[in-house]
Amino acid sequence: MADQVRQVDYYVLRTPDKPGAGGKILSVFKKERVSFAAVHAFPAGKGMQVDLVPKDGRKFLRVARKAGMRLSQKKKAFLAEGSDRAGGLVSVLDKVAAEGINVTAVTGLAAGKGRYGAIFWVKAKDYARAVKALGAK
Repeated sequence: MADQVRQVDYYVLRTPDKPGAGGKILSVFKKERVSFAAVHAFPAGKGMQVDLVPKDGRKFLRVARKAGMRLSQKKKAFLAEGSDRAGGLVSVLDKVAAEGINVTAVTGLAAGKGRYGAIFWVKAKDYARAVKALGAK
């Protein structure tokens, strides 16, 4: 499979950094059958930042509002997928670098069945140029 990159919307949720916090958040969505293309969480200040990339944005927002979750405004990132091989993500990142655009964060992993996936971010001011450089849909 050739590398494919697509634009994704995500929302930031801040939560306390304590055992079970992530499971509590995700269980709300599980109960309502909301699926995610990616979930990325990391320490931020005294708490945690959870980046949620829903497959169905409308359903996600409806469930989050019903649960009283305080989300950021919609933000943009990229999701890359392709055949798992040594250096598989390099060609994607090189396209962005060739335009002088810095990738601010990236998380990649082997997805099984010979595939990889990665989510990555660029600064908002560089997003449109990155879309063009990547041919992202």
